[in-house]
Amino acid sequence: MDYQNMSPEEKWETATLANKFFFYKIFTQNPDMCKKLIEILLHIEIEKITPPKGEQTFDVDFESHGIRLDVYVKNKDEVYDLEMQTVDTRELPKRARYYQGLMDVDFLKKGEAYGKLPKSYVIFLCMEDIFGQSLPVYTFNNVCKENNSLSLGDESYKIFFNAKMYDTMGSEAEKSFFGYLCNGTAYSDFTRQLDTLMSQARHNAQWRHQFMTWEQELNVMYHNGVDDGIKQGIEQGIERGAREKTIETVKNCLKEGLPLETISKLVSLSIEEIKKIEKANK
Repeated sequence: MDYQNMSPEEKWETATLANKFFFYKIFTQNPDMCKKLIEILLHIEIEKITPPKGEQTFDVDFESHGIRLDVYVKNKDEVYDLEMQTVDTRELPKRARYYQGLMDVDFLKKGEAYGKLPKSYVIFLCMEDIFGQSLPVYTFNNVCKENNSLSLGDESYKIFFNAKMYDTMGSEAEKSFFGYLCNGTAYSDFTRQLDTLMSQARHNAQWRHQFMTWEQELNVMYHNGVDDGIKQGIEQGIERGAREKTIETVKNCLKEGLPLETISKLVSLSIEEIKKIEKANK
């Protein structure tokens, strides 16, 4: 059955860890699991991480395009953004570029030296091969075009995993994690723990209510004839379209009487920005 035509209950019962709601809930509520995932993905060891944040919002100013990150971890020396991506929206490279810039702005306090910027990782866990080269992972770091052995040294990394190629991943831990994303089979300690957390999540009444409310509101927006570009963005949990379309969507939401908090989640604008739009159109 087409996902959009499924009821919220059906979506809840059939959702996997690749569902954005479950992904950010599981990893923000379980810091040790988030730490382990980062270690698996980057082949590193981390002493500790700060508590990860789910759906972290960055709003630079009213005229700028806000963003909402799936799972955001900010440590003293590194920052990590983990994004679950089930559909290729044809704009992920530039989204990664924009995300990284705003993360730098968020980290560096006014007056501080640029040298204090941490290592920055924007990591997309893609269920499709967005570059079409059949590689299991695509890692990008700025290098000199004239001499590929010369790195810029800005310590910014954009990494795109191709879940479909999990059998060719570089480690058994990666193979088991992405295999679990693709087919739900848990055969490592880590994925068995994730499977247990997923099972527990389905019995979490509060989370279920949040999921149902979210899906119902998206469904209302979808069937009320919102602009096609915004529809697709809503379905994928991301923002699409120009600033004018976003403002128009906010106006439609206000007409429908949706709560400001709900509108904020749908279009990734702060409540204050939405109030400004509301005031300007009275």
